[in-house]
Amino acid sequence: MAAPARHLPLTVVIGNPKPHSRTRTVALSTAAALHERLADGRTPVGRPGVIDLSELAAELVGQGSRPEALDEALESVRRPGLLLVASPTFKAAYSGLLKLFVDVLPRGALAGVVAVPLMTAARSGHRRVVDTHLGALLAEVGACVPVPGLCVLERELDTAEVGIGRWLDGAAPAVTEALAGTVGPG
Repeated sequence: MAAPARHLPLTVVIGNPKPHSRTRTVALSTAAALHERLADGRTPVGRPGVIDLSELAAELVGQGSRPEALDEALESVRRPGLLLVASPTFKAAYSGLLKLFVDVLPRGALAGVVAVPLMTAARSGHRRVVDTHLGALLAEVGACVPVPGLCVLERELDTAEVGIGRWLDGAAPAVTEALAGTVGPG
């Protein structure tokens, strides 16, 4: 009898400075869909763990009283597995709060991590930002970014699950392959 497959961690980083943001809502819906789609596959992922950077803003600027919370968050994103990174679009880029967090990571820190970029945006002209800026940022710190990111426009928020499902139909096979590469042959 084969041993049950080990679940890889699924970590969600939310880079919106506002707590309980629409970006958070979309990120959690996307993480739940990823978990559901990949939980029983050849590279299963566990239930999502959430790092909401709005709760760590003071620590990121050196004014907080919980440096251990920042250390735990940094350690969580470095674990081999699946990392979903979400940000709103600010001035045709990701949030400064997310940039602060990523800047704390050393070069190559995300080696062995499969990352999926996700952004929310007001204008359709910002759809490319998810790949040109956020995907590139994640790759710069060593993550494998195997699929184009997901961008959900404000006008699509009420039907985001439909867009998430369509995106996942195309993305799931490549994410599965990339995750299989991080854990080696089964």
